[in-house]
Amino acid sequence: MTSNTELINNLISVGALKEESVIHAFLMIDRADFVADPTASDAYEDYPLSIGYGQTISQPRTVAMMMEMLGPKEGEKILDIGSGSGWTSAILGFIVGEEGSVTGTERVSELLEFAKANVAKYGLKNTNIIQAKDELGVVGEEFDRILVSASASAFPYGLIEQLKVGGKLVIPVGHSIYEVTKNANGEVEGKEHYGFKFVPLIFQNSRSV
Repeated sequence: MTSNTELINNLISVGALKEESVIHAFLMIDRADFVADPTASDAYEDYPLSIGYGQTISQPRTVAMMMEMLGPKEGEKILDIGSGSGWTSAILGFIVGEEGSVTGTERVSELLEFAKANVAKYGLKNTNIIQAKDELGVVGEEFDRILVSASASAFPYGLIEQLKVGGKLVIPVGHSIYEVTKNANGEVEGKEHYGFKFVPLIFQNSRSV
């Protein structure tokens, strides 16, 4: 594939992209602006690409499926854990608009600066990439949606405390993606999607089982 439009049309044709607002964001936020080499011939191919430091920009089909699971809406407050090159944060920032906000976290300082520069290309003042701390997420805050783009070895229940009632968390654990909603009792409900591969999620001092 040689263009972002061609990539998005392919994602639509295979059923990975369905929601109009998500499709529009993917079309407007060009993947080539977030890869290590924007002139590379595979910038629009449907597979992960290295962005250095042992990290990747995820496969477009996987990102599309996770965005559809997450269901971001205009005006929401969203946490994006493992921003990497900033692609997912920028997509989310475009969807939530001026009335919403996106906080991305990234543990690799060099990628943090890379992500900030990439997001700045789109003038997304509602999207802020910050240095990840030892505890996962942003302790003390609550979000409408939380997206995690790296695989945890066990489900990090501490993130549920950062999720608003009615909010949704989408997170890889092992080789599965969990789609989790927090109900009015503070309990989680959700389902597991099998058969994925991600870079590992690294954090400390976060309660998990």
